[in-house]
Amino acid sequence: MNRRQFLLTTGAAAAALSARAATVPVTAKLHIATNTYPWGTYAKREKRDYVLHTPSALDEIASTGITGYEPAIKTPAEFDGLAERLRQRGLEMRSLYVNSVLHEPDQARQSIDEVLAIARRAAETGTKIIVTNPAPIRWGENTDKTDPQLITQAKSLDLLGAELGALGITLAYHNHDSELRQGAREFHHMMTATDPRKVKLCLDAHWIFRGCGDSQVALFDAVENYGSRIVELHLRQSQGGVWTETFDGASDIDYARLAAWLKAKGLKPLLVLEQAVEARSTVMRSLWLAFGSKRLASFG
Repeated sequence: MNRRQFLLTTGAAAAALSARAATVPVTAKLHIATNTYPWGTYAKREKRDYVLHTPSALDEIASTGITGYEPAIKTPAEFDGLAERLRQRGLEMRSLYVNSVLHEPDQARQSIDEVLAIARRAAETGTKIIVTNPAPIRWGENTDKTDPQLITQAKSLDLLGAELGALGITLAYHNHDSELRQGAREFHHMMTATDPRKVKLCLDAHWIFRGCGDSQVALFDAVENYGSRIVELHLRQSQGGVWTETFDGASDIDYARLAAWLKAKGLKPLLVLEQAVEARSTVMRSLWLAFGSKRLASFG
């Protein structure tokens, strides 16, 4: 599919804007979710508070026409009253994101139990996927895990995936750029040493792209090797390596190619928008969280 064909085959999907902006409705056949991380980055840039799960935060998301909500959950208490607030706004929480520490034996079991406590509450809301990115040694530092730690982490992922499966929930492994250091040994070991039946993949195309030196070759090699395990996509775009506010327009990652690959394999992962801003991002629309409807429609 070339760019012209891609643009011509699009329908009306979602343009996610703030509560004060005009909205474009999501097409009925394409469920689109948003991770809550972007909303926090935009709020921070605008020097305003953003608190997860609050009526105002959910109203802002619902006003866009997006129908999916993927928050980062830290405690089971966050579910108190959440299902009803989501229902009132027509939002579904098909997936959620949790942190975990799985590379140390003495911490892994405690972390697994914490995730399972969240999962039991999540199951009550209809959540089907839990995404986790096992924590690095220290956030913000380029400290690599040892081989024994990687082996422990992979075994812990398998165990967590099996226990979540018993609750009817799928575990999806997620990575940032740190897992792509040292020949991507952490990322590859998590994929090759875990059971594909227990541990699926939340493909964050942009983190693989960035972690491999802004390489689409590396991204699509990963897709070819592990794509059959993709159950969810985190969607973010950049221009010249810098995150952009919009998902349409000039871009680094060929999402039309990715959409075509998934269609050819008969895969229909959950689509979760995660457009965000960083220090060098161009301010395009103040207070807008703008996602492209045209490129998203290619996944329908």
